[in-house]
Amino acid sequence: MKRHLSPSFWPIHRKEATWAVKPRPGPHASMISTPLTVVLRDVLGYAVTSKEARMLVHQGKVLVDGKRRKDPRYSVGLMDIVEIPDAEQYFRILPRHGGRFILHPISKQEADFKLCRIVGKTTTKGGRIQLNLHDGRNVQLKDGGGEYAVNDIVKISLPDQEVTDRIEFKPGVRAIITGGRSQGQHGIMMGLGPEPGDKKTATIRTQENEDVRTLASYVFAVGTESPVISLPGGM
Repeated sequence: MKRHLSPSFWPIHRKEATWAVKPRPGPHASMISTPLTVVLRDVLGYAVTSKEARMLVHQGKVLVDGKRRKDPRYSVGLMDIVEIPDAEQYFRILPRHGGRFILHPISKQEADFKLCRIVGKTTTKGGRIQLNLHDGRNVQLKDGGGEYAVNDIVKISLPDQEVTDRIEFKPGVRAIITGGRSQGQHGIMMGLGPEPGDKKTATIRTQENEDVRTLASYVFAVGTESPVISLPGGM
């Protein structure tokens, strides 16, 4: 793609060259994801050129959600786990103010699981419940599933993709804002507004004791009594 058409949160110079790496269609939309070439070259600095970044990816030096990815255009996005085993570095992709995303350093233990938002729920032919998640994956539950609802968060073990826990989307949970003008802020969800459908809002009380109102679809629960993942600045 042309560089000036690339997402604004990519840390690349818009006038340094004509072309930029185009993310391959995958689990995240192209305008809210970053290809591995850009991650290795421009974010982490493991490569100087796109050729060097491609070599690292082709050699299997990068894991995403516990799996080795050998496509330099593979896109990573919200809540994905990026691992560089040779350097013993682990990152979770989190939202940051200004429409940007950051690679937040985490421990090896925290890299063993991922949080996913439920965006759809269906019943398969065998009567089993299938959860459709925000990162494009579908997970079939072995037993039950009636308690799961859209916007709930599931904790998934990596790389076997087993659902190990659920965070119900309700007032009182710890949450982070993933879009809009308040993207990147986190705190406690105080309540949901009366608006219908996609216009429903939520109020988040931040660490500074300020109430922020945003769309409920931008609110991503990360814990009940306390966050189950580490966050920039803590909570």
